[in-house]
Amino acid sequence: MIQRFIGACLFFLLFSSPALAGEFALIQTSLGDIKVELNREKAPLSVANFVAYAEQGFYKDTIFHRVIKDFMIQGGGFTADMKRKETLPPIKNEAANGLKNLRGTIAMARTNVIDSASSQFFINHKDNDFLDHSGVSPATYGYAVFGRVVQGMEVVDAIAAKKTGGNGLFKDMPVEPVIIRDVRFLQEGR
Repeated sequence: MIQRFIGACLFFLLFSSPALAGEFALIQTSLGDIKVELNREKAPLSVANFVAYAEQGFYKDTIFHRVIKDFMIQGGGFTADMKRKETLPPIKNEAANGLKNLRGTIAMARTNVIDSASSQFFINHKDNDFLDHSGVSPATYGYAVFGRVVQGMEVVDAIAAKKTGGNGLFKDMPVEPVIIRDVRFLQEGR
């Protein structure tokens, strides 16, 4: 009886703990590291897309080009000299996956076209329920969450606190660039 109980507990720990069997991304920035747990189960296309960009080194030396305190920090598409990087084709929007745009979640950025997300992502600085899926129009479809910050939220807060200004293209760009030095995909456990 005790052996069965211990076996059941071990089985539960091995197969339910994200720390033992998780997929993560380490976003290395000029202000510190942000570790994100990826949710491939709920957002398989978004995770595969993000990992593909990370593994090809796409994010190396890009910037957080849109930073709005108490909203979000967005990056992954421009270099420090504001050159837009060439991207892969856009992916299907997975905003209807049930994941919410809560503080510390990472989501795919997009244009007004529902299925337009490519390389750019954002990390929610606060709960942003108005970004959640609530309908089928471009305004209500939402933004696909595909993970959450598990370490480094203080780095997100530091980025969000940076002074911003306009540069002609973006009005909420940090005056002093916040560089994404690299994004590395990590698999832990199993």
